[in-house]
Amino acid sequence: MTARLGVREITRNFNILESYDYIEIEDKKTHSLKGLFVSAELLDEVKNFIDKKIKAKKKKEIDEMMQFVGMVKGDFKELKAQDIKAMKKEKQGE
Repeated sequence: MTARLGVREITRNFNILESYDYIEIEDKKTHSLKGLFVSAELLDEVKNFIDKKIKAKKKKEIDEMMQFVGMVKGDFKELKAQDIKAMKKEKQGE
């Protein structure tokens, strides 16, 4: 079961959290989502999902940066862009 509750509601009756699988915490004044409360039953699954998302994001950022590492080291010296792309394709094909 799920719900969308305000911070005041939760602080006034903390036991209400036990009734739900997860609760969206909302600022009732601005109607903006502030966070998510997850029950202990779902905690491990949610943590694993979030960890995977964070790792994928970091890997993507590193992969984007790594394309420039060869240029900084001077590995490509006087090569044309087409030659560099061909070298990359060869490495990826291996």
